[in-house]
Amino acid sequence: MGNIKLFNNKEIRAEWDADMEDWYFSVVDVVSALTESPKPRVYWGVLKGRLLAEGSELFTTCKQLKMKAKDGKLRETDVLDTKGVLRLIQSIPSPNAEPFKLWLAQVGSERIDEIYDPEKAIHRALDFYRRKGYTEAWINQRLKTIDMRKELTDEWRDRGAITGQDYAILTDEMTKAWSGMSTRRYKDYKGLTKENLRDNMTNIELVLNMLAEVTTTTISKTESPSSMDENKSVARRGGRVAKTAKDSYEAETGQRVVSKINATTKEQLEIKSSKKEGDD
Repeated sequence: MGNIKLFNNKEIRAEWDADMEDWYFSVVDVVSALTESPKPRVYWGVLKGRLLAEGSELFTTCKQLKMKAKDGKLRETDVLDTKGVLRLIQSIPSPNAEPFKLWLAQVGSERIDEIYDPEKAIHRALDFYRRKGYTEAWINQRLKTIDMRKELTDEWRDRGAITGQDYAILTDEMTKAWSGMSTRRYKDYKGLTKENLRDNMTNIELVLNMLAEVTTTTISKTESPSSMDENKSVARRGGRVAKTAKDSYEAETGQRVVSKINATTKEQLEIKSSKKEGDD
């Protein structure tokens, strides 16, 4: 689902800092939501210069994180924690200031609630997919993959993966090993641009992707890789286990696993029939 929050239909990119137990929000996105400026980057650049000249304390909490841009690439962007955003609001005259403060409090409250009661996060995900029109059977499978994905990314973090780019590289190695495609090529094959790949997988694809993730996590916990190269090797090995299962499934059923089916036809994501998927 990604860390995208919506305020008045405006997308706000955000990253959760587990150590600080706080959100970091894209400053440009916040400025866009508050000012509705057609050029929020320019607005922020001018405001940043003025605040720097004034010696504002805002910049003690301003840092940069890699976040996904509109073209799908990860780029460094200025971010602020919740307190920093509240300070920023004070510097921007906007009728959206008070509603944004309330929205900010709600976002923080929801995340904290989920930490202490994970069941709330599950229910929120259920509601999200139901609103999108996915079948109950597919949703149940997808929720299992979310839990497994978190366990894997937590393991990668413990083994030294600290950026979104690190996770993307390792995911790519694992995906290529089991599916025969890079993540980007897999998305292209399904006709996707910015959409989440797993939200567009059939239940069979989800199962095999989860097998790759479970295996990668288990190997990593057993061997404790300490470098990026070692993590990549483990990811490939985990992916190859899923490839073996994929090859067996295809041989027994006559069906290809990697499918062009995507969420535009959600009912088809739940594969039930023995109808063979057509080749390119």
